[in-house]
Amino acid sequence: MTNIGIFGANGRMGRRLIEAGIDYPEAKVAAASVRATSTIIGADVGELIGIENYGTSVKEGTSSLISEADVWIDFTLPEALDNHVAQCVKHGKNMVIGVTGISEQQKEMLKKASESIAIVYATNFSTGVNLMHRLLEIAASTMGHTADIEIVESHHKYKKDAPSGTALSMGEAIAKGLNVNLADVAEYNRNGIVGERKQGSIGFASLRAGDIVGEHTALFADIGERLEITHKATDRLTFAKGAIRAAAWLSKKENGLFDMQDVLNFK
Repeated sequence: MTNIGIFGANGRMGRRLIEAGIDYPEAKVAAASVRATSTIIGADVGELIGIENYGTSVKEGTSSLISEADVWIDFTLPEALDNHVAQCVKHGKNMVIGVTGISEQQKEMLKKASESIAIVYATNFSTGVNLMHRLLEIAASTMGHTADIEIVESHHKYKKDAPSGTALSMGEAIAKGLNVNLADVAEYNRNGIVGERKQGSIGFASLRAGDIVGEHTALFADIGERLEITHKATDRLTFAKGAIRAAAWLSKKENGLFDMQDVLNFK
């Protein structure tokens, strides 16, 4: 049994993580952290998802709370990540991180932290999305050298970063299949007279509207044919289930930096 802690328990994703953790047979939601100003401090986590008393109370995210769980899950915000990682490193607690929009400096920070603790960091914890990454790599190596490649992603209007972390990881998978660096071929902004499409480029387009959970399409368009690989998420619970699965998997690791490809044994 893996004792799991959840940062940001009162957020939309935090509640989904609680729901997934309670339903997972090999895990227990042992701790739930919120800001000191939260109005739900002291509430039972079961109350947050509409079930009977579960037995774990929501608490302020203090250093002493970290010891109550073996693995902590963080789907909060980039500005909170550094402190959360520092606390977990200090107390020797592994982490599952799904925070998107983090900086290159924070990625380096995760690499450094993974020398002391085990971390699963992924931009998307869906099984389907991670399978799609494998398919994209195959598609890119097969027809990507002649086809025009575009990645289109759609999310709810409240999402703050663009392109999405999943779209960027899709680009990385395609770039790997092409044996190129994504930074050298990515096109993020098109406005005005931009001229003909550059051969070999990977284009990104982001849509933000309504309550779209997440939709991602990679388009490989050649003369006479095109291939589209699409993933659509309809409920954040799919990401939460993947994160809980990753936490249970991570409980057997001492240190190292992993992703969902490792968890799903795709590597």
